[in-house]
Amino acid sequence: MTARDVRPSAARARPATEVRLRVDPVACDGIGLCAHLAAGVVELDRWGYPVVSSEPLRRGDLGDARSAVRACPRRALWIETVQLRAVM
Repeated sequence: MTARDVRPSAARARPATEVRLRVDPVACDGIGLCAHLAAGVVELDRWGYPVVSSEPLRRGDLGDARSAVRACPRRALWIETVQLRAVM
């Protein structure tokens, strides 16, 4: 038996993370390109500014969110990774 065999499985597990799309409302000019590229993630308010959920991105929406971040002419979007705390 090696030292690797006696480590608990929890020690080998990576910490859980959540990925979220964020918007800097001060930097945003309300161009709306993000809503076209990530329609499942970004909605526009009545003035054309993006509204994003504070909920984590679904795996299927991550690619669209990344496209929106790359295409934003004002660099007002970013993807945030949040490490979740373990509950004991």
